Amino acid sequence: MALLEVRDLDVRFALRQGEVRALRDVNFTLDRGERLGIVGESGAGKSVVAFSLLNLIARPGHIAGGSIRFDGQELTGLGERGLRRIRGNRISMIFQDPLMTLNPVLSIGEQMVECLKAHRRISRREARTVALHKLQQVQIPSPATRLDQYPHELSGGMRQRVIIAIALLLDPDIIIADEPTTALDVTIQAEIMALLRELCEKHNVGLILITHDLGVVSQVTQRMLVMYAGRVIEQGPTREIINDPQHPYTQGLMNALPQMATPGSHLNQIRGSMPSLSQLPPGCAFHPRCDFMHRADGSARHACAERVPDFVASGNCRVACHMVAEMLALDARPAEEEAR
Repeated sequence: MALLEVRDLDVRFALRQGEVRALRDVNFTLDRGERLGIVGESGAGKSVVAFSLLNLIARPGHIAGGSIRFDGQELTGLGERGLRRIRGNRISMIFQDPLMTLNPVLSIGEQMVECLKAHRRISRREARTVALHKLQQVQIPSPATRLDQYPHELSGGMRQRVIIAIALLLDPDIIIADEPTTALDVTIQAEIMALLRELCEKHNVGLILITHDLGVVSQVTQRMLVMYAGRVIEQGPTREIINDPQHPYTQGLMNALPQMATPGSHLNQIRGSMPSLSQLPPGCAFHPRCDFMHRADGSARHACAERVPDFVASGNCRVACHMVAEMLALDARPAEEEAR
C-alpha cells in the first residue's frame, strides 16, 4: 500500500461570479522514500495540491470531493485535532519564502524548541539538543551560534537550511517542498536541492517537490506529474518524461528551456497563456495553445475542442491527450492485423 494515495481530488473556490474548480480529478500516489515532482506554469494548481494534502486551503476554498489517504488514514474528513497530529509531525512543508515562514522576533533556537514542545513531551534542554543536531544535519556552520541568532542575521541560503532543519525536527514521513529555492541564486539552489535529496535518501523520507524548474525535477525526483489548468495531464517516471515527453504541453515546456534554443535566436515559447480557471475552454484546456491541434485534421480538432481527454498509457507514462491516443491507436493496428 502506498504511503500517500490521492484519488479524484476536487478543490473549489466559491467566488462572487460563481464556483471555480482549482483542481479536478487529481490522482497520484507516493511510496515511502519516493521523490515526486509536480511541475507546470504559475496557476496550474501545483501549490493548491500541496495545501490540500494538509487541508490548509483557506476560505472561500474547500475540498469538494475525492480522497487523500495517508498511511491508511483518510485526511479529508479529519478534524482539526487529528490534522494537528499530522501537520509538521508526520507531513512537513517547506514554503517558498523562509522570511515569511520564520518569526522575525524569535531566535532560531526558540522557534525550533517551540515546534518540538508543541508536538512532544520534551524538556527545553532536550529540545535544544535535538534542534542543534538538526542544524548539524543540514550542514549549517557554527550551529550552536545560529541557534541564538534571528532570521534577519542569516543569509537566504542559511534561512532555507533552517527551514529544512525545522521540517526534519519531528522525523516526518513526507516533506512537501513548495518552490523551495525560488529566491536563491543558482549555486545556492543546487546546494539546497542536493541537501534535500541526500536527507530524504538517508532517512527514507518521501518528497513532493513543487517547482516550475524542469532541471531541478530531473536531478531530484524519480516520478513527476505535469499539471495544466488544475488537472494532471501527464505523469510517469521522470527520466522517461524528460527524455521523451508525450503531451504537447510537456513538449512545449521542454522546448522552452534555454539550452533548447539555437544560440543567438529567440527562446522557444508556448503560444498564448494559461486560461483563467473561471473561463476554461471546452474540451482539452490546452487546445487553444496546442501546436498539434493547429496541424490536425477536422475530426481530431473536434475531439480536442469538445471532449476532455481521458488518460492513455504510453510506455510507463499516462497521458491525457486525444492526439497521443490517436497515434497510439494507429501504431497498434499493424500489430493487431499481424496477429490475425
